[in-house]
Amino acid sequence: MTKPEMSILVVDDARFSSAMINRVIGNAGYKDVRHAASALDALRKLEERSCHILIADWLMPEIDGLELSQRVRQVDESNNHFTYIILLTAREGVEALAHAFDQGVDDFVNKSVMNDQLLPRLYAAERISTMQNRLLIENQQLIEANARLKKLSTHDALTGFGNREYAVKRLGDTLRHVASRGGAACFLLITINGFDALRKQYPPAIVSQLLVAISRRLRQLIRPLDIAVRVSPNQFGVVMQQPDINICNAQNFRRLFDGVNLKAYKTSTGFISVKISMTMTASDLQHHGPTAEAIIEMAQSTTRQAADSDTIVVNHWEAPATIT
Repeated sequence: MTKPEMSILVVDDARFSSAMINRVIGNAGYKDVRHAASALDALRKLEERSCHILIADWLMPEIDGLELSQRVRQVDESNNHFTYIILLTAREGVEALAHAFDQGVDDFVNKSVMNDQLLPRLYAAERISTMQNRLLIENQQLIEANARLKKLSTHDALTGFGNREYAVKRLGDTLRHVASRGGAACFLLITINGFDALRKQYPPAIVSQLLVAISRRLRQLIRPLDIAVRVSPNQFGVVMQQPDINICNAQNFRRLFDGVNLKAYKTSTGFISVKISMTMTASDLQHHGPTAEAIIEMAQSTTRQAADSDTIVVNHWEAPATIT
């Protein structure tokens, strides 16, 4: 029975009987068999194309079997692959073999019984290599699938708020509604100041509890139809539609600012108070209006000004000047 899917690399120096190995491999039906004249040659061949099973002597010039095993593991790591390594040895003793296993060797065949033991060891190596590589492939597929789901996700897993992509979409919808029916689109940005210091001071679980507590407070303070979002690790936002852009001012949102800023939030380690800064960008343009991304970026660009002045910074987007 041929085994075309199973690749074997034999590191073939003059120290062991390559003829015997070739006979055993050939009788077992393995066809994808390559030979390397030295450990360095084997590494070059593995860089070109990986193998499932590697057979090498423990004692070889330049690089012995243990160092070769370590280097093969490095190649495997970069290729997301598993190579089953069998060393041929005349050594005896538990300590020597235990040390070799620590270096990444998977199995040994004593040269004195190689003719009898190599074939069953190859069958075991085939099963384990197939299983390990299948698991690596499935794990990589899961990682890629999770990455795609994360990219497609529109909500923040911690708070349940919409994420930045969701904010852009809903703010874009609001801007289009304003362009066709009037009113104003308003984006309110709340930034937690000193967030890096908080993350250094408290463990991740406590910081997560704090963020959830802030999100709950914010949800209580905004109107039912306003859209709460989390656009970055330390920034919450609110997408709103107002009947008039003049409503989008600091005075009208002072209550919201005071409701979040310097308030004590309960966590399992006790109450934590945070300082915030607040900025706002609004537009009532029906023609040549800003994009949703531009609105958010303008709000973010003035966060330092808001923190330094301890005021709510408001930006009303103006139409570009016409050339006459």
